[in-house]
Amino acid sequence: MMTRSKYLIFAIFLSGSPLFATASAQNVRAAPPPPIAAVAQYPDVAALVLRSPTIVDARIRRAQKLKGAEAAGTPPGLIRYYVQADVAALIRGTDSLPAQISYLVDVAPDARGRVPQLKKARVLLYALPSPLYANQIRLSGPDSQRLWSADLDALTRSITREVLAADAPPAVTGVGSAFFVPGALPGEGETQIFLTTPDNRPVSLSVLRRAGEQRRWAVSLSEIVDESAGVPKRDSLLWYRLACFLPATLPQASVGGLDSAAALAARDDYQFVRQQLGSCASGPPAGDAPPIM
Repeated sequence: MMTRSKYLIFAIFLSGSPLFATASAQNVRAAPPPPIAAVAQYPDVAALVLRSPTIVDARIRRAQKLKGAEAAGTPPGLIRYYVQADVAALIRGTDSLPAQISYLVDVAPDARGRVPQLKKARVLLYALPSPLYANQIRLSGPDSQRLWSADLDALTRSITREVLAADAPPAVTGVGSAFFVPGALPGEGETQIFLTTPDNRPVSLSVLRRAGEQRRWAVSLSEIVDESAGVPKRDSLLWYRLACFLPATLPQASVGGLDSAAALAARDDYQFVRQQLGSCASGPPAGDAPPIM
């Protein structure tokens, strides 16, 4: 059990950190949890995995409600707990964890004012390691403690493998230049759209129009634009990078060097790609339960 002085340092450090303050502010603005979904939602789980270098499957041993100075900074309407949990598995992390870890979590009572039962709950924790103590973690956001389910566990592990793969697609930060080359026949042509990434890795979209054929599109992750590269599978990391982060419309700057006809064709082809990708709608990240918040 942590000594009182050491515990106070832990509580003050977490509640005073920019990360935890941001998470708490998000809690205040958050809407009530949506209805429980039948299936885990890929975009929500991907967001959790990408921001969390440490992911733990754990069972809560103790949950102590904090009061007074120990709960300083807790957003209105929430209750802060100091949690000790037994580690069942480290799903993601570069360093090993001890058998028992501790962390802080803010919990929202339900409509009747009752707090969810934390003790003995099996949870997935999406977190950052603490720079102070090896047996402490910091939740990576206000929704980063989740009730365990087989679906959520499997999806978390699958996305983690995608993220850590050597050929993982880069994040998409915007749209660069777009070009349209008309074909030999009316209505034919090809659009190429180059995307921007944090590390300048190449990502581009190509859309091909042929007379009497349906429009075809592909995404390329190399310097060579290859229209046969194919389209990303839905609920894959590449699909998530595109569907959830491409702007709704092609920016004017991307077509600034094109004539009006070419710009119109490029915009239309971009919208075609967005429609083919489908919606990046968010839902409850866990398949069988809302978050413990």
